[in-house]
Amino acid sequence: MTTHPRLSWPAHARATLALGVPLIGSHLAQMALHVTDTVMLGWYGVAELAAVVLGAAGFFLVFILGSGFGIGVMGMVAGALGSGDETQVRRATRMGMWLSILYGAAVMPVMWWSGPILLAAGQDPKLAALAQDYLRIAGWGMIPALLIMVLKSYLAANERTQVVLWVTLAGVGLNIGLNWILIFGNLGAPELGVRGAALASLAVQASGAALLAIYAGWLPALRRFHLFQRFWRPDWPAFANVARIGFPIGLTGLAEAGLFQAAALMMGWIGTEALAAHGIALEITALAFMVHVGLSNAATVRAGRADGAGDAQALRDGAIVAIGLSVAVAAAVVVLFLALPEPMVALFLDLSLPEAPGIVALGASLLAVAALFQLFDAMQVMALGLLRGVQDTTVPMWLASFSYWLVGIPTSYVLAFPLGLGPQGLWLGLVIGLMCASVLLMARFWRGRLVQVPPEV
Repeated sequence: MTTHPRLSWPAHARATLALGVPLIGSHLAQMALHVTDTVMLGWYGVAELAAVVLGAAGFFLVFILGSGFGIGVMGMVAGALGSGDETQVRRATRMGMWLSILYGAAVMPVMWWSGPILLAAGQDPKLAALAQDYLRIAGWGMIPALLIMVLKSYLAANERTQVVLWVTLAGVGLNIGLNWILIFGNLGAPELGVRGAALASLAVQASGAALLAIYAGWLPALRRFHLFQRFWRPDWPAFANVARIGFPIGLTGLAEAGLFQAAALMMGWIGTEALAAHGIALEITALAFMVHVGLSNAATVRAGRADGAGDAQALRDGAIVAIGLSVAVAAAVVVLFLALPEPMVALFLDLSLPEAPGIVALGASLLAVAALFQLFDAMQVMALGLLRGVQDTTVPMWLASFSYWLVGIPTSYVLAFPLGLGPQGLWLGLVIGLMCASVLLMARFWRGRLVQVPPEV
């Protein structure tokens, strides 16, 4: 039996943070892209802002389903590196790119004819037309956006996460500059409104994919993988394997996104102020969640490496350390949410508006509930990351979907409406759904054979 030198817990922590901190930064920078679009279109016009919010939400839902292939590549490449199978690194990454390209092409008709879809969903005809104008351009960015996910996973598994951060930050700067030129018609450019925002997004996605591809192919330390050599040749066994692991990941992400979309819909039934407070509180909690997502990605790589090497001790110790780091972040966020809720909510509002005090008070109460689900949200995303590291994705998909849709959403509805707890009750339902997911997914990981380590002699 192969023996492996045992790393100390501080060494595991350093390795996890070295991977995770740049990934956290890249996730926060990705959020900044959305924020800059929202702010700059808000300056341009209310109808244009509403249309792009609508279009971007549709783009995101389609994207998140296809992103599972790229996310799945992370655990597969990490496992192949752990086992020393360099051919499998190339096979998994290349077929991840194939699946991303095919999926992006397959969903393009949805983007092109999004107007009738939005009209059928009861949207205002003017907003539906503007959203279609946006998606007919931005939709071409689906393929490069999905390729970015694959390349980010490949580079992260190879412990090259800093380049991912710098490329994402460069994208934020490019997006701001192109929005200023194309939305408003500055520097002699035509004033394009929503089409300008779409062109800026497309340019950011295409340039990001190109930069990461060039880096992945150029970096001397990675040239041995010959990532793009005979790229056109199919590898059907690897194609099927990436699809088998990646598609459940996409469905899991879609189920979680659907949980929060359903919560927003139900909050809209309560009232406009409640929906505004919900949106602000959700933006704040999403910032904290990005930290956990970055740590979860690092855990995927660390677990994949240990699993591929057959090192059960490193798998267990690395998991304990990653969970401990996530718990520490959750504890700090809980203190922040309970100590400074009103000032954080107030940052998102014009306090001179007559409805502002009510929104601030309600948003602060929702952040108090959010403090409850910080730990559970952290644990469920960490468990998913660890399970993806050991390429266990199908059963976790069912466990997560059960928790979100059969526990979380019905509980939110019952607490908010029949029991009369309103917005706070709706968020308590989210807490219960996330708690269920965290318990089931953690049990799935820790009861697996991969973490059963024999006692030391």
